[in-house]
Amino acid sequence: MSSKQPIFSFFVVSDIQLTELDLVSQQKLASALQDMNDVNPEVEALIINGDLVNNGESKSYEIFKRIIEENPHPEQTYYTIGNHEFFKNDGNEPSIQRFLNFSNLENVYDDAMIHEYPFLFLGTESWGPIGSPTKDSAVLSEQQLNWLEEKVNALKQDNKPVFVFLHQPLPYSTYETDLEYYQNGVIQDKEVRNLLAKLKHAFLFAGHSHWDLRNPNMLVKQETTFVSTGAIYNTWGPDGEGGDTVVNSDGSQGLYVQVFHDSIQIAGRNFANKQWIQEFDHKIML
Repeated sequence: MSSKQPIFSFFVVSDIQLTELDLVSQQKLASALQDMNDVNPEVEALIINGDLVNNGESKSYEIFKRIIEENPHPEQTYYTIGNHEFFKNDGNEPSIQRFLNFSNLENVYDDAMIHEYPFLFLGTESWGPIGSPTKDSAVLSEQQLNWLEEKVNALKQDNKPVFVFLHQPLPYSTYETDLEYYQNGVIQDKEVRNLLAKLKHAFLFAGHSHWDLRNPNMLVKQETTFVSTGAIYNTWGPDGEGGDTVVNSDGSQGLYVQVFHDSIQIAGRNFANKQWIQEFDHKIML
């Protein structure tokens, strides 16, 4: 953690997977919001990067909204859509519409400016085909890719970092050893990767994997800096006894990002024990 004063800061979390009957999922969301407020009650923004709810049900969204309203959170709170938002399995359009109704968005992709720094939010527009190896992958429409290209072209001469959020990661970006998992990445991997590579300082935050932030290569700096956001609901390994891949049902993790003129500081936070994750503390020079 830096001793300098940042220009601004924000939190990134993902994979709450809240449902009406799962009180643990509800409690973990509330606890994370409380801990984030304890860390910095003046934080400028919160990005919840997909898998807000576990089953895509309207009732789950209602409970999610109530917990957000009952707990401290930044006025600037943004959402992206994940694969679990489609799990009601009544079609892409109804699933997307429930998410849009909750988030007050017109599309699953959007942008914002925070302290004159650009934020781009992307999202899958399809779930399936059901039963295929890629059913949980992100599928971006041609319209969304064209929108992203326009945004990139407008920003590519700027020296400021661009913060991009998509629930599913690009294949072979972070924690590259898990080859099977990356079958459920982003279908338009090459298109997205090539577009972001045009930016001088692009950061792509992705959830979906639930990998514990103590694992290696949870932040990988290539032409784009790829960052894994952990998970609120549970995390996968290490177990502290050799790093075996196990489910940690007590795991609840996310990121605290501080923006400086010459660098970006990204720290991992364990919301379960209210401590910083020593293995995930990165300073990226600009």
